[in-house]
Amino acid sequence: MKAFLILEDGHIFEGTSIGSSREIISEIVFNTSMTGYLEVLTDPSCAGQAVVMTYPLIGNYGICYDDMESLKPWADGYIVRELSRMPSNFRSQCTIQEFLEKNDIPGIAGIDTRALTKILREKGTMNGMITTNENYNLDEVISELKKYTSTGVVKKVTCDKVTTIPGGKYKVALMDFGAKNNISKSLKEMDCEVTIYPADTKAEVILASNPDGIMLSNGPGDPKECVDIINEIKKLYDCEVPVFAIGLGHQLMALATGADTHKMKCGHRGGNYPVKDLKSGRVYISSQNHGYVVDEDTINNDIAEIGFINVNDRTVEGLRYKNKPVFTVQFYPEAWPGPQGSSLLFNEFINMMENRRK
Repeated sequence: MKAFLILEDGHIFEGTSIGSSREIISEIVFNTSMTGYLEVLTDPSCAGQAVVMTYPLIGNYGICYDDMESLKPWADGYIVRELSRMPSNFRSQCTIQEFLEKNDIPGIAGIDTRALTKILREKGTMNGMITTNENYNLDEVISELKKYTSTGVVKKVTCDKVTTIPGGKYKVALMDFGAKNNISKSLKEMDCEVTIYPADTKAEVILASNPDGIMLSNGPGDPKECVDIINEIKKLYDCEVPVFAIGLGHQLMALATGADTHKMKCGHRGGNYPVKDLKSGRVYISSQNHGYVVDEDTINNDIAEIGFINVNDRTVEGLRYKNKPVFTVQFYPEAWPGPQGSSLLFNEFINMMENRRK
């Protein structure tokens, strides 16, 4: 079956329908990861987005449900050059085509994803439609695309109740703004009991549990939408409990302490972004998935200093707060999919909790 990807600037790509045949409008973004397509699809930070994979062959090792980053995929749509229909992997449980169909995710294959990525790099992220309707009205579609905005995605992806993963020495409260499974898994492996809270949980509830540390998770969307959450994070900042924030959590903490954020031209999404730790001078190759960034010029130097920068474009990749046991990073230190060198940052969080106990 034919399928079409229509961008809001009028570009049209014709290919083959994969997954569901339903029509969707979404923000079109590209991801440069060569592997980890299942983790990308199931990363809650992809909510509200249709993902273009720049690597040309996707699906060759199939689907293994143990590798999912959440209970379901969150991407609105999927766009690839070539979809492997015969995976070769002893762990494979189904094909990616079957996975997309089962989860009602529409997609398109057989298009020039290099050309599409160049458009998104040059013009910036834009809205698009995936449709199997050959009789679409281009003017009407473009009008719809220009009106579309993705909102309320944190509320969509967060958990609906408090859950606890039993552990050991340290009690960590994890604020779920769209947390990847490997965050709680990494904490558990470091002798932590992890209690996961919905995004709208009040600071008083979290502090009443007397945690040794607080994690603010990754998540999707515009951080400035999360007004009520930011107000609660201000309260968490004012306490003396160590805080480690990732991705959206990093942006929300910055907003809570007076800094500003803005939408990037095309974002950072992939498993090979170089990030420099300004404290140690070490460069990490990091996994990232975000479209917003903290404005360097708005950071109050009395409150925080830049801890990490992106080597490619010099954007802010993390902050270290000066008078509080708080540090934040934009990238994924648990690094699934991707390199694992920056997982050492979890050790820093553990040390902060240990020091508070002394």
